[in-house]
Amino acid sequence: MSRDPRLTLARPDLAAVALEGRVAAERYAAPTPRACRVAATAIRTAPASGAEQADQLLFGETFDVLDEADGFAWGQARRDGYVGYVDLEALGVPVLATHWVRALRTYGFEAPSIKSPALGPYSQNALVSVVETEGRFVRDRGGAWFVAAHLAPVGLDFASDPAGVAERYLETPYLWGGRESLGLDCSGLVMQARLACGLSCPRDTDQQEAAFTQDADPSALRRGDLVFWRGHVAMMLSPDQMIHANAHHMAVAIEPLNTAIARIEAAGSGEPTSYRRP
Repeated sequence: MSRDPRLTLARPDLAAVALEGRVAAERYAAPTPRACRVAATAIRTAPASGAEQADQLLFGETFDVLDEADGFAWGQARRDGYVGYVDLEALGVPVLATHWVRALRTYGFEAPSIKSPALGPYSQNALVSVVETEGRFVRDRGGAWFVAAHLAPVGLDFASDPAGVAERYLETPYLWGGRESLGLDCSGLVMQARLACGLSCPRDTDQQEAAFTQDADPSALRRGDLVFWRGHVAMMLSPDQMIHANAHHMAVAIEPLNTAIARIEAAGSGEPTSYRRP
């Protein structure tokens, strides 16, 4: 059985020790957990600053590092399982997250005052380790002060409507491999919307289509249903309106489903491959 290289921490020379006996490699080692210490950073397909961004880590998310070389860490994102290369400067010591960012985006501050220098912005679903409270502010272990109302305890205060979360990203620029509030792609939008509701979600479009197996009737679509094309996904807001991050608008946009179907087919990407109800 072939393994998805996007989700398999293995190269011909090195693989995670948990894969020993299942994946061939010259040697095996145990990953070292690190955490993203910047607002967001790229997970790239190669150890170079100009390499393709395939995914992102958000602040506080764990990245299990198996190798370090030439200023990059090679490893696997714990939240969505994605394997790739991350700038070593963006990683720090992992800490236990106590809160998640529930606002679309927020700033951290160098002091518990909105007049102090701002850090970030930090995107929705970033993870924060709160160690101190002062007035309306809480301090992350790394030193940034957040407005407490923009955070929620881990496991609590989730949104209830993924489509409603997705609507908050309207007009956010399209960014290949992105899933931050400043830029994201189609599957990143779906993932962010579901995470904010406390729901798991794979990273890429084909992985999402494979994971959500319940079919939806295209003649009776509901809010939150997903429509898949080859390499693309959209979320329904109503039986005939959808929202998606897309390279046609270069932004998160709302448009009629029938309009999108016709436009995407005319561009050579074919008709929808499936309609799913997560």
